[in-house]
Amino acid sequence: MTSDSVLLSIVIPTLNEAKTLTRCLHRLQALRRQGVEVIVADGGSSDGCIGDSAGLADQLLVCAKGRALQMNHGASVASGRWLLFLHADTELPADVERWLAQLSQCVAQWGFFRLTLDGRQPFLRLIEWFVNQRSTLTQVATGDQCLFVRRSVFEAAGFYPAIELMEDVALSKTLRSQAKPLIWQHPVTTSSRRWEKKGIFKTVLLMWGLRLGYFVGVSPSRLAAFYHG
Repeated sequence: MTSDSVLLSIVIPTLNEAKTLTRCLHRLQALRRQGVEVIVADGGSSDGCIGDSAGLADQLLVCAKGRALQMNHGASVASGRWLLFLHADTELPADVERWLAQLSQCVAQWGFFRLTLDGRQPFLRLIEWFVNQRSTLTQVATGDQCLFVRRSVFEAAGFYPAIELMEDVALSKTLRSQAKPLIWQHPVTTSSRRWEKKGIFKTVLLMWGLRLGYFVGVSPSRLAAFYHG
């Protein structure tokens, strides 16, 4: 049930992210002291993810595995008028308190942040530029860009679609048909580990291949199998 006194609920989906999650939650404590609700929605971690987070979040949930399912479960018990979906390996911008103040008075219905990657390889700067240009032009965000949305609008949109991949793209497309997003210019910082582990060029091709496949109608379950394979 929504509480008028709670402006924002942050929902963090996790799966075996104990160390990353602990760092993420410590960074959010200043916001919690200002009344922001923090909810962890875990998909059945085996690394002590939930136990290590005791006292650092307002709610620690264990639910069915699947990022969309986890975020929906977290949102269903959230109290805030706004919802922010945050990955455990992503850090909110330094001006997050100014962004929070903006939420209390803005007329926007939803939005997302620009993106930076924490790696130092020069080619990552080009990736950032392309991601930010694409998301600005298409008004479609990736999960790393921390989509935020009024709770009432999220509920009216039917929550995230229960698909295995591209749930963030699907929801963005639904929301952009209703209202223009607020794109916060101070970026979030997300981990570049995926790019560096699999190789930058290989990951670029993979991501664009997945988006193209989704655009032409390949099922999210097949795309997810390819992504995790």
